[in-house]
Amino acid sequence: MVSGPNERRVASLEVGERAEEEAWKESVRRYDEKRRVQARYEWHLYHTSQAERHRRTLETLIAHHETRAAGLAKLGKPRLDDGPDAAA
Repeated sequence: MVSGPNERRVASLEVGERAEEEAWKESVRRYDEKRRVQARYEWHLYHTSQAERHRRTLETLIAHHETRAAGLAKLGKPRLDDGPDAAA
């Protein structure tokens, strides 16, 4: 339905603008996907590192309590009536 030279120029300009807009949208989509992948990688790294830090801390804490329990066990088995509330 394009009839005159000016209308053909406007129609071709609209086609060019649409192609440019589509290219821009694709560029934004690729950029956003790259950011999502990077964020997912960083969260993965955070959680694996945090798990390792917790593992080290808890292993140290467990070892501490096992050492204390072993030391107390050498003193003999505690009796319930030897507690701090026992009558003298």
